Amino acid sequence: MKKFSIALLLCLLTSQIIYAQNQPKAEIIYHVFQRSFYDSNDDLQGDLKGLEQKLDYLQNLGVTSILLLPLYESVFYHNYFAIDFAKIDPEFGSMQDYINLVKEVHHRHMKIYLDMETQYVTEDQLWWRDSYNNLKSKYSDYILWDDSAHTKPSSIVFGVTGLLGYDSTYRRITTANLYSKGVQDYNYKLFSYFVDPNGDGKFDDGADGFRLDHMMDDLDNKGRLTNLFSNFWAPLLESLRKINPKIKIVAEQANWASYGFDYFSKGDVDRVFAFGLQYAISSFDKKKITTLADTIFGQTPANKQQVVFIENHDMKRFASAVHNNLDKEKVGAAFNLLIGGLPSIYYGQEIGMFGSGGFGKFNSSDGNDIPQREAFEWNASDSGKGMALWYKNTGPWWDSTNDIANDGVSLEEEKNNPNSIYNYYKKLIALRQSNAALSFGNYKTINNTNDSVVTFMRSYKNENVIVAVNLSSSKQVANFSDSNFSNKHFRILFGDENINHSSFSLNAYEVCVWKEE
Repeated sequence: MKKFSIALLLCLLTSQIIYAQNQPKAEIIYHVFQRSFYDSNDDLQGDLKGLEQKLDYLQNLGVTSILLLPLYESVFYHNYFAIDFAKIDPEFGSMQDYINLVKEVHHRHMKIYLDMETQYVTEDQLWWRDSYNNLKSKYSDYILWDDSAHTKPSSIVFGVTGLLGYDSTYRRITTANLYSKGVQDYNYKLFSYFVDPNGDGKFDDGADGFRLDHMMDDLDNKGRLTNLFSNFWAPLLESLRKINPKIKIVAEQANWASYGFDYFSKGDVDRVFAFGLQYAISSFDKKKITTLADTIFGQTPANKQQVVFIENHDMKRFASAVHNNLDKEKVGAAFNLLIGGLPSIYYGQEIGMFGSGGFGKFNSSDGNDIPQREAFEWNASDSGKGMALWYKNTGPWWDSTNDIANDGVSLEEEKNNPNSIYNYYKKLIALRQSNAALSFGNYKTINNTNDSVVTFMRSYKNENVIVAVNLSSSKQVANFSDSNFSNKHFRILFGDENINHSSFSLNAYEVCVWKEE
């Protein structure tokens, strides 16, 4: 009987260990601009094979999911404004290269998401070419026209009718008619293909979801394509979930001031971007941070998520926003990964890449945003294997901003430096992944007496974790406003400071994490 009991106990312990090892990690997204990530064939273009070759790097960093920018064929380097939605840009590789990448991602128990913007097309796209001045075209209602002769395609956001590329390529742009039954059917076929390319229902080759760029209920606020949440997007997403109920949809609010709550209730998306929180974190203003966190986490439905980020492809890099102050970069990393929601790290953020573009900085072309979309710095110099310098020697975005060889930022320089921002990200990610409260817990602001110190609690089941962040360049002492904290005991998970009753101190820009015992 005793032998049987010991054997049974060992069996149960072994099964519990295996069960724990097989549990999926909390999701952390890596938002990658694949053209700038890793070049596998020495043509200076980041590509799909290059991304596949760097999956070891991403897993070692600790991220679990990859979000790509658009893959479809376009004349523009960022691949928005398609020529052909169903064709992979040849500079990235082939459709088979894409399928191989997806299968390898899934083999590693990771996820992959695709950025889609199917509401706009260029003059090279079939619908435009065939229906222009041709009322008999099978695509005659696929384009939004401003005249009955179909010679005046409607403008897009801000009245834009075309876009100048960084390479001086100019293409006219217009809006797809999302009211058209043909356009709706096309979108269903396109998205469903990427959900399950071979239609076998296994999804090992299918995307795990989509980012819907510039999603709007009234497209471009023109009053012509209205109620799109209920009449276009929600029916499309419902149909896709019938194919794979596990797919996740994140919407980019066209209005960055929006909290995105109507996208949940009317657009049927799973996730939105926490733009307001990004702005608050960048401000280093305690009141803004806590107010925004209370709002978005308090009002987001339990089955929905806010994607928390501090930079993306459309905005200034965080390192530039804080003037390359390493301590402030670490504060940003802490909020990004510990405050709650679903964290998203923009490629190169983890090594402190900097860059600042913006409309009109150089000229009125899409080259304005190249500085925040530059090649991932694998090497200390601007040469070496994999450097995706596709924009090399093409204009002022190279001449006036590129200084890779002397900027002190690269994986090569940082990976063996224990104080680097890269190793700080690795530590924070490991901390998050090892703690259920930080991975899955609810957010609650914890009040304290210091205007320069943010404190909040993450709670999951019976586990409580406190995070404290010093927003200032000097040492700070704070006391929890709730006197109950003086009767609680805490263990340090991250940092060096203890809580003494309800009081604690933090060095300049220090982050501490404690677990309630």
